[in-house]
Amino acid sequence: MNNILKITLRLNGLRSLLNPIRNGALSSTNQQRQFARNIWYMSNTQNDFIKEVEHSQLCSCGCGSKRGAHTKAEKELVEFLTEEILAERKAQKVKTIPAEISGFKANLNGAEVTLSKVVGDETIKIIFNVNHSVDSDVEPEVGENMDKPELGELKSKPSFKIELLRGQTTISLLCSFVGTNEQEEGYNDVFGIDEISIYDGEWNENVYSVSGEVLDSYLYDLLLNYLEEKGISNEFVEKLSNFSTSYEHSAYIGLLEGLSKFVAGK
Repeated sequence: MNNILKITLRLNGLRSLLNPIRNGALSSTNQQRQFARNIWYMSNTQNDFIKEVEHSQLCSCGCGSKRGAHTKAEKELVEFLTEEILAERKAQKVKTIPAEISGFKANLNGAEVTLSKVVGDETIKIIFNVNHSVDSDVEPEVGENMDKPELGELKSKPSFKIELLRGQTTISLLCSFVGTNEQEEGYNDVFGIDEISIYDGEWNENVYSVSGEVLDSYLYDLLLNYLEEKGISNEFVEKLSNFSTSYEHSAYIGLLEGLSKFVAGK
């Protein structure tokens, strides 16, 4: 047998193996479709099995957690937080925190807020922290027949530091809100000076400071007038309180949402 004939026979044999109709493996088009259908079924059965396993790992309460069923305490906490978040959002007066107050630009860093503006060669900064700054605006009314006392509006009144920077020198004044019962007769100051210091460069523990309580009363009043000329008046400090109240409330809602997601396992 010559070489050309051998090659021809080998090619014919290969075609026979590759052709399912000739070798009798699948004798009809229906058998081919059935084969394809079986492959599809096996593939989708596997996918359904994977989905079933994944679904079985989700919490039954519908929260989307993959941790499995919640404990009783977790479920009750998540339910309460959901209602509390909705109530707080409904009570929220300011949805968007303003970018500035009376010309002072606001920089937000967690619980800390810095208000700043530049006037000529002087930079004025007001720094405060909203943590633990909220209290009732008025004393609660308590009656014998009242189940719960009537609480006033919650207001944030943080202590704040004023920095007046010019060149390398800084005047620092620590201030706080004056309570209604703390105001002196004949005065309606919203805030007071607790401490004052002056230093060059960075502040350190060796910097001398003096309490506002021991300052000469006339000097104290002149300092308040000086701050008012810088834009830090009673009216401005009231706006600062409103800003702080809105920001603190927003931060509180964010805390509730974070707590809810953590407990829910999201």
